[in-house]
Amino acid sequence: QLQLVESGGGLVQPGGSLRLSCAASGFTLDYYAIGWFRQAPGKEREGVSCISSSGGTIKYGDSVKGRFTISRDNAKNTVYLQMNGLKVEDTGIYYCAAGPTFRDLCVTRRVISHWGQGTQVTVSS
Repeated sequence: QLQLVESGGGLVQPGGSLRLSCAASGFTLDYYAIGWFRQAPGKEREGVSCISSSGGTIKYGDSVKGRFTISRDNAKNTVYLQMNGLKVEDTGIYYCAAGPTFRDLCVTRRVISHWGQGTQVTVSS
């Protein structure tokens, strides 16, 4: 079964940090661009960050630039999202997704091959 599994979410105070992981099973991530998206209650899903298959191209949403870092370890078939300086407005369900190219997944979002089930991130004092 082909699937993406997110982990690492939880409850953290404002200013705190979390590291999310996106692990693939049943397929290799080597040839896929991977993106992190989030959805807050009552809001549309938004892009957080994306990384190309080689890791050479990275994109961040304006609201997370300078605070979040995306990386990938193809040997472990895993992509990470390091989140520092968390704010209350970062609260939401975080999903990872895989697409055939950076443009398809991260620019046009026209082709998304796989979605994970999501992990909850709650930032609250």
